[in-house]
Amino acid sequence: MFIHNINPALLSIGPFEIRYYGLFYVIGFVMAYFILNHLAKKRELSLSKDDVADYLLYLIMGVILGARIFYVIFYNLPFYLSNPFEIIAIWNGGLAFHGGLIGAAIGGWLFCRRKKIDFYEIADITVIPLALGLALGRIGNFINGELIGRITDVPWSVKFPDAEGFRHPSQIYASFKNLLIFFTLWAIKDKKLPKGFLFWLFVIMYSALRFIVEFFRQPDPQLGFIIGFLTMGQILSIAMFLIGVLFIYRVYKKNQ
Repeated sequence: MFIHNINPALLSIGPFEIRYYGLFYVIGFVMAYFILNHLAKKRELSLSKDDVADYLLYLIMGVILGARIFYVIFYNLPFYLSNPFEIIAIWNGGLAFHGGLIGAAIGGWLFCRRKKIDFYEIADITVIPLALGLALGRIGNFINGELIGRITDVPWSVKFPDAEGFRHPSQIYASFKNLLIFFTLWAIKDKKLPKGFLFWLFVIMYSALRFIVEFFRQPDPQLGFIIGFLTMGQILSIAMFLIGVLFIYRVYKKNQ
């Protein structure tokens, strides 16, 4: 068992702080830049280094907007209807991955349309560093002591500040889940696969594994369980999984 007393700030100088969480995401985007450049060159895509940087900006904007809109609608709508100005206060937290993925896909599609690039060609290589970045982000959540797990007595349980009892380190489970996705996609990236296969495989793997990890994660306090034992994250993951299966089937059939 582990007592969580990690300072979320790596460095503090007066009012200025460098937090592990933000640092991990910066590292994630830097790695994404280099991985995307490497894979784009290897696949002979017409993307310059400046194009990749622009593309990442499209993704960042899409992620923030999509993740925030989904969180507002699906996770705490009554609060935001009563406090509409809080919708823009993303610094107070409140982002949903499922919306972030949709937002990123829309941002990527807009970029591809502007550059006249096939969406799937770039989406297939984007999900590889995305999975790695998500793994880093969940470690940041663990250091922050947020998105905590359910109460347990397993030997590796963690006592988080301001939380009752020892709990599953569900953030670490989620990080391992994303690493599994990363290594799977990396292992098959050079195989002859239909365009869009890697993208939809990511969607399927993420949603299936997220569904499992949610059994160890404490439900959002403002929502609790939605239907029986299912959380909002699991319900959205079921929808994402079904969409992924449908589209990977269509992609596969189209290329037969």
